[in-house]
Amino acid sequence: MADYILEIGLEEMPAHLVTSSEKQLVKRVQDFLDEHRLAVKTIKPFSTPRRLAVSLQGLADGSESIAEEKRGPAVDRAKDDEGNWSKAAQGFARGQGTTPEELTEKDGYLWAKKEIAGVPAKEILALIGKEVVEQMTFTTYMKWGNHSFHYIRPIRWIVSLLDNEIVPFSVLDVEAGNTTRGHRFLSNEDVQIATAQDYESTLEAAFVMVDADKRKQTIKDQLMAIATKEGWVLDLESDMAKDLLEEVNNIVEWPTAFSGNFDKKYLELPKEVLITSMRDHQRFFFVTNEAGDLLPHFLSVRNGNADHIENVARGNEKVLVARLEDAAFFYKEDQQKTIADYMERVKKLVFHEKIGTVYEHMERVAGLSAKMADNLNLSDQEKKDLARAAQIYKFDLMTGMVGEFDELQGVMGEHYAKMMGEDDAVAKAIYEHYLPTSADGEVAQSTIGAVLAIADKLDSIVTFFAHDMIPSGANDPYGLRRAAAGVVKTLQAFNWHFNLLDLLTEFKQANGDVTDANLDLVLSFLTDRVRKQALDAGIRKDIVTAGTANVVIGDYVYVADRTKVLSKHSTDADFREVMEALSRVARLAKKVPVEAPVDPALLANDQEKALYEATKDMSLDTLKAEGAEALYEVLAKLQAPISAYFDHTMVNDDDEAVKNNRYAQLNAINTLINALGDIEEIVIK
Repeated sequence: MADYILEIGLEEMPAHLVTSSEKQLVKRVQDFLDEHRLAVKTIKPFSTPRRLAVSLQGLADGSESIAEEKRGPAVDRAKDDEGNWSKAAQGFARGQGTTPEELTEKDGYLWAKKEIAGVPAKEILALIGKEVVEQMTFTTYMKWGNHSFHYIRPIRWIVSLLDNEIVPFSVLDVEAGNTTRGHRFLSNEDVQIATAQDYESTLEAAFVMVDADKRKQTIKDQLMAIATKEGWVLDLESDMAKDLLEEVNNIVEWPTAFSGNFDKKYLELPKEVLITSMRDHQRFFFVTNEAGDLLPHFLSVRNGNADHIENVARGNEKVLVARLEDAAFFYKEDQQKTIADYMERVKKLVFHEKIGTVYEHMERVAGLSAKMADNLNLSDQEKKDLARAAQIYKFDLMTGMVGEFDELQGVMGEHYAKMMGEDDAVAKAIYEHYLPTSADGEVAQSTIGAVLAIADKLDSIVTFFAHDMIPSGANDPYGLRRAAAGVVKTLQAFNWHFNLLDLLTEFKQANGDVTDANLDLVLSFLTDRVRKQALDAGIRKDIVTAGTANVVIGDYVYVADRTKVLSKHSTDADFREVMEALSRVARLAKKVPVEAPVDPALLANDQEKALYEATKDMSLDTLKAEGAEALYEVLAKLQAPISAYFDHTMVNDDDEAVKNNRYAQLNAINTLINALGDIEEIVIK
C-alpha cells in the first residue's frame, strides 16, 4: 500500500466555484481509478483559493489482473461445410490475439479467454494529467499565454507524488513535481513536499490550511469566540449565513477572524440595507442582541495571521462606513419624491428593446393578475389591493437606493411604500412579487403577493417566447427557467389548480404584442420545471416521464401530485399488475379512438357488463377534484375486472356494432387513465 498526492496549483479561483471543483476532482479521480482497476482505501480532498488536491491513501501497488471473456461468432458459423475455420472465426481469433483452436464453445457461441495483466500504480498515475486534470470542466474559463488550452484559472504548479517518488507528467509547459507554494503573503516561496504523507503538515507550516472542512471549522470557532466574548449573538446556521461562511472559507488559506464597529447613527437605516452592505458587499458577518436587534459591530476574516490585525479592522471599518454613507444619502434623497414621481420615470424604463417598457410590462401583469383574482374568487378588498400593487410594484427600480444596491429590489419597495402611505398588503406584495429568488427559496406568503408573483413571471415567459427568445441548452440570459420554477412552486404552495391554457389564451387575445407566443411551448417549458422538481426529489425517471405527460390545461399542482402518487404506489405489491391492466386498455384505446357512449344493450358477456358497472358512474372531473390519490385508488380497483374482461372478451368482434361498443368502453376508461399521465412510460418489467 502507498499514498499519492495530486495538487493542481492555480491563480485564485472564484470563491463560488472552489467547492464544486473540489467535488468534481474527487469524482474524476474515483472514476479514473475504477477504470484502471486501481484500488484505494480513502480519497481525501483538499482545496483553497489557489489549489485543488486529492490524497489517495492506501493505494494498491498496481491494478489487479483479470481474466476476460469475449464472445465471438455463433458456433454454426465458425466452420464451413468442409470443417475449415470460417473467416468470421479466424478474424475474431486474430482480433483477440489467439488462434481459432484456442477458442471455446459456450451457449452456442465461440469465446476467447484473455488474461489482462496488472499495471504498476506509477504507470497508471502517469496518465492522471491527461485523463483527469485536463478533463476538468468549469462554468468559468481563462486562457493564458499563447496556449489554446482553457482552465478555470492559469495552472502554475502541479504536485504528483507517490510516497516520496515523483510521478511525472505535464500539462502544457507545467511539469509535475514535488514543489508547491505556501501562503501568498506569509510564505510565498517554493515548498518541497518530502512524502505524500507530509502534504498537509508541510503546507500548514507554510501558513496554508489546506483541508477546507478544517479551515471552515476554524473560522466558525474564531468568530464564535469573539461574539461570545463581546456578548453578541451571531447566526451561523441560517442558509444565508452558511452561504457567506462557504464563500469566506473559499477566499482564505490562513484565516484570522476580527471584529469592527460603525457609528450607531447608521442603525436608523433599514436593517436590510445594513445587512446587504455588510454581508453581500464586504463579506462581513452582522451581529445582534438577544432581542434580534442589529448592533453597530461586525465580524470578518482576514487571509493571514494576527499581525497588525487592528489596522486591518480599522481599514475595513472605513470601507464599510463609506458604503453606509452612500446608503444614508440615497435613503434621505429617495424620500423627497413620491411613488407617482417614480412611476413617471418607470414609463421610460426599457424592459427589453424588443418587448417595450417596464410600464407596459406592468400593465399586462395588471390585466393578468385581475383575471387570476376572478378565477380565485378573491374578495373586493383583495382585488383592490392587488390592483394597486400591480399599478406601482416596480416603482423602487428608479430609487437611488436600488440603483446603488440592486439586491434590495422589492425590499426597498415595501419599505418606501409603507412610508408613503400604502396599505401593508400592497407594500408586502411589492416585496413578494420577486419570490422565490432561488430554486430552494421561499415563495410569497400573502395571496396578493403570490398572484402578483405568478402574473409577473408568466408575462415575462410569454413575452420572451413571443419574440423567440427561448432558453436553449445552458443559455438562459433572462432567467426564464427560474421564473418558470417560481410559477410552479407558488402554485403548489397555494394549491391553486389553474387552467393556465385558458388563462394564457385570454392573455394573448388581450395583448396584441404577445400573439406570436406558442402556448404549447410555454406549457411544455413549465412542465419541464415540474419534471426537474420531481427528479430532484428522487422520483424514478420513468415515473416522472409518465406523470408529467398529457399536460393539457396546465394544472401543475395536479401534474406534480399525480407524479408523486405514481411514485408512492410504485412500491405496492400489486403495482405491476395494475399498470399492466391499465396499459393494456390504453394501448387498445389508442388504436381505435371512439367517442360514442357505451350502449349497455350491446354488452355480451358477464365480464364486460361487470366492467361497465364498475366504471359507468365515474366522473373524471369529480375524481380529479378529489386528487390524484383518489383517482389512482379507483383505477387500481379496476385491475381485477379489466383482467377478467380480457380473459373472456374478444374486442375485435365480427359484429361491427359490438366491436365499436367495446372500443367505446375502453376509450371511456382510458380517459380516466390519461388523467394519471402516460402510464405506458412506466417500466414494470
